[in-house]
Amino acid sequence: MREKTLWRMLYETCARAEELLQLNIEDLDQAGRCGRVKSKGAKPRTRRRGPAHHEHVLEVVYWDAGTARLLPRLLRGRTRGPVFLTHRRPGPGKYLGERDLCPDTGLARLSYDQARDLLDAATAIDGPGTGWDLHELRHSGLTHLGESGASLLELMAKSRHRKAENLRRYFKPSPQAMRDLTALLGPDADRRR
Repeated sequence: MREKTLWRMLYETCARAEELLQLNIEDLDQAGRCGRVKSKGAKPRTRRRGPAHHEHVLEVVYWDAGTARLLPRLLRGRTRGPVFLTHRRPGPGKYLGERDLCPDTGLARLSYDQARDLLDAATAIDGPGTGWDLHELRHSGLTHLGESGASLLELMAKSRHRKAENLRRYFKPSPQAMRDLTALLGPDADRRR
């Protein structure tokens, strides 16, 4: 359930794996199908005077029905702590911050390396290391949105990329979209409006 929910959420949100793995249940709005994440390169909140807070500006990621159906089954009534947990408690002598432990179960937050290994093991064809990478789920979601006709600005908003050139590889208009766009320049374009 954990892997299925994470993979679906990565695809539907087009978020970075690190962002979703840091999600706590308190950051989720299940009814609104969204969650607040600390984005890559997030800047600390600033004051007009004095030092910066150690809190960061959080950004919102949105998911759809697939994730919305899986989340309640994954959380099983938990109301606080990390969303994605390991299957066992941390070993003796291993220190984890309070934010990285579930207060109800005592289980630790799932790490990026663990999540990567789980996806690789589930998708590998020719042995370990030949499966998918977590980032490919983000790329796949963005590519499918681009193929479905999402604009470059919509893709930037969804993925929270800062520069359009970093997103161009996902923005592939269909041949029909290019024909429709070209028709706007044709001699009959004035009559169509």
